Amino acid sequence: MKISVISFTKTGQKMAERILKSMCGGDETIILYSKCSRKKTVQTAENSGDVTTQAFGVIPNKDTNVPTDNTGNTIAVQESVSVWAGEQMAAHHALVFVGACGIAVRAIAPWITDKLHDSPVLVMDEQGQYVIPLLSGHVGGANELAVRLAGELGAVPVITTATDLHGSFAVDLFAKRNDLWIHNREGIARVSAKILAGEKITMSVQTGHLAVDETIPSEIRLCAYPPVEKVDVLIADNTEEIFRKEAAELLLKPKKYILGAGCKKGTDSVKLEAFLRKILEEQDIAIEQVAALASIDVKKEERCLLEFSEKYRIPFQTYPAQKLQTVYGTFHGSDFVKSQVGVDNVCERAAMKAAGADGRICRAKQAQDGMTVAIAEKAWKVSMQS
Repeated sequence: MKISVISFTKTGQKMAERILKSMCGGDETIILYSKCSRKKTVQTAENSGDVTTQAFGVIPNKDTNVPTDNTGNTIAVQESVSVWAGEQMAAHHALVFVGACGIAVRAIAPWITDKLHDSPVLVMDEQGQYVIPLLSGHVGGANELAVRLAGELGAVPVITTATDLHGSFAVDLFAKRNDLWIHNREGIARVSAKILAGEKITMSVQTGHLAVDETIPSEIRLCAYPPVEKVDVLIADNTEEIFRKEAAELLLKPKKYILGAGCKKGTDSVKLEAFLRKILEEQDIAIEQVAALASIDVKKEERCLLEFSEKYRIPFQTYPAQKLQTVYGTFHGSDFVKSQVGVDNVCERAAMKAAGADGRICRAKQAQDGMTVAIAEKAWKVSMQS
């Protein structure tokens, strides 16, 4: 997660620096901004060695004020706070305002879309007493981030989400933790309302995909799959026929597919997107079911791949050639490709690397105009644990 922290006073800037220090050592990248700072922007590069992951393919060197990496320096914001907020949300960063709630609300108002796609937004007072998640508490992770920040800084997390306050099962958070695509978001409110009213919800999970020895929350009654009558929550992969029968209030599908891709340098973004979408459609896979886009590390700044990742909010993962070459399996190798990048196949190996040891290739290498793509399917199980 990339977190953009903005402050408005010297005291607020010191609190922002405390936030940075408290999050050091984690997986997050923290970028500090200030409306009162005159320091210049400094950018650095990030590389984790074995795998480089960009949250949603934030594009480097684009005409934007959003740096892609942690600098440790405070960046002066020249534009309005609202314009700044729009840039951060477009880059899918989490936002932390060190200041008044009103500033944050006015800044983000023009950019709010819906609960499944909004960036997490938090507010912290400059004395460090309270941390308030304003937006995207569950799906975006604002509530979890607020609790973590409060714990690190000795503050009080101000959580207002009803299911959290009652310690109840939260279906949207459950979907996020299990990497499930929410097919019909309007069902979230109906299911949550039933839980908050003290009623049990019914759930049907595709056979073989519930983790072994799961403790089922008291709010849930498991039903047979496929359901013989309408259930509140249906979790399955191949569900189109069941969906058409309106067999559930809320429909969840696993994000279990990995797109492995390679391309020539400078490949047109529109051409790459059309190619990838065509292959997905041929496999009857919704773009929302793609868990990651994977490639070799020499392509980590390839604009067409980054733009596809950013547009569809799909994490972009890249791996060194030596790591890809050790991936077990039978692949469509090429001596020419190996002579160029150090590995005989990029798309299939990258897809399988991201899918994990239990993954499998469900669409072998396809090539077109210097572009290659393969699709891997990772094993999936549903866990009820938080």
